[in-house]
Amino acid sequence: MVGYIHSFESFGTVDGPGIRFVVFMQGCPMRCLYCHNPDTWQRGGKEYTPEEVAANVKKYKSYFTGGGGVTVSGGEPLLQAEFVRELFTILKNSGIHTALDTSGIVFNPEDKHKLDGLLNVTDLVLLDIKHIDCAEHEKLTGHGNCLKYTSDAPEEL
Repeated sequence: MVGYIHSFESFGTVDGPGIRFVVFMQGCPMRCLYCHNPDTWQRGGKEYTPEEVAANVKKYKSYFTGGGGVTVSGGEPLLQAEFVRELFTILKNSGIHTALDTSGIVFNPEDKHKLDGLLNVTDLVLLDIKHIDCAEHEKLTGHGNCLKYTSDAPEEL
């Protein structure tokens, strides 16, 4: 298994508690007007295995003070949820705190089992809600954020 990574930050202080190693995943379906990482929008990036990323992270473990650890951000990390689950499993087994920074935009209730597996190895979710109002959210991101649930499947309002 490989993940597509845009970049790493070895001393993050704004992506969760404490000092954090931040993994920026490549790819995002949204086009937020105020995006901090528009260079992560496109698919692609450098290929890494979860083991390679974990080995890189572990070099910095002694710096993870104040509840620090690893944050996977993006782009949108849920586009590569299975890769992040594998990475977080390795990190949790090494005693490293894990945080997921996501907009949640790609959530699909039919794939809930995949998300459950990831959440089982996630210590903290940073849910980045761009705007609470559906119309304003769409203006800011190019996507709505409201789901109408029916007996069959959710559909966007």
